[in-house]
Amino acid sequence: MEASDYFEQASLYYAKSAHRKQKALVFRRFDQAAEAIRFAIEDLAPEILQGSTLEINDTHYFGKQIRPLYDDSAFPLRRRK
Repeated sequence: MEASDYFEQASLYYAKSAHRKQKALVFRRFDQAAEAIRFAIEDLAPEILQGSTLEINDTHYFGKQIRPLYDDSAFPLRRRK
């Protein structure tokens, strides 16, 4: 991912709960991909993150592919401790 992509709009799809039989998906749009990535890593439970999908400019990142975007030195937002 290019550093400039962190500032593109992004969509995040994730399950409401990892424990439901019928897993209803949540769709959330973010003005910046960096905000979506931070939300996914910092706010979603690991089992929900595993089944989530991030879309940036028609490129999809699935579950474990999202964490490296957060850990990348180009990530522009402050991380939680």
